[in-house]
Amino acid sequence: MKSVGLIPARLHSTRLPRKLLLDETGKPLIQYVWEVAMACSELSDVIVATDSEEIADIVRGFGGRAEMTGDHPSGSDRIAEVVRRCCLDAEVIVNLQGDEPELETETITRMLQALRQSSCEMATIATPFHNADDVQDPSCVKVVLNDRSEAMYFSRYPIPFAREQSIRQVLKESPGSYLLHLGMYAYRTEFLLKLTDMPPGGLENIEKLEQLRALQAGARIVVATVAAAAIGIDTPEDYSAFVTRCRR
Repeated sequence: MKSVGLIPARLHSTRLPRKLLLDETGKPLIQYVWEVAMACSELSDVIVATDSEEIADIVRGFGGRAEMTGDHPSGSDRIAEVVRRCCLDAEVIVNLQGDEPELETETITRMLQALRQSSCEMATIATPFHNADDVQDPSCVKVVLNDRSEAMYFSRYPIPFAREQSIRQVLKESPGSYLLHLGMYAYRTEFLLKLTDMPPGGLENIEKLEQLRALQAGARIVVATVAAAAIGIDTPEDYSAFVTRCRR
């Protein structure tokens, strides 16, 4: 099963401008994810899909492959442009986040294995919540699974709803009841191209979660679980903490 990793890379970021090029550790942030992906034996190639010549030059400078794209509303649309141009022979496309420098190669492998062992159109990753405040944070997306480890729904709202207990009690008595969705996907190539041609659905418009487009259209998403999440870099404080960890 030929699988290609794509890293959508937009230059501008609202909370942390030019974050993918920050290099206080000695190399740009995006290089960390590229190196992790390159170390994954499941991937036959890794491509950075970007709207920025500056990012493309940096990526080529550290030995990576970069493909220029037009302006797109989402990372999925950006990688789909590159897939149509360069990767139609791939069976699976992996969408990697360029701002997760501490991603582990094993996480990519587990997601691809889950897709390979299923007949689902997509695969993604989740990890158990441990903190009740995080469960209630709308920026932390929750996912509930059926008995086949397939996503039933994604929401910014705490799901499942704890009717007779507090979320804190549920976490204490039933660890793993709440799952944090991690924004990494593997798509069967044909489905990715169909998905990005679909208009946003009603659920996606309400929750602002692109993966709901796939569910509402009837697609199945298998979910691999990992023990812990890679920490995403969204703010100056996040990046400062990452730099500190790198220097230990």
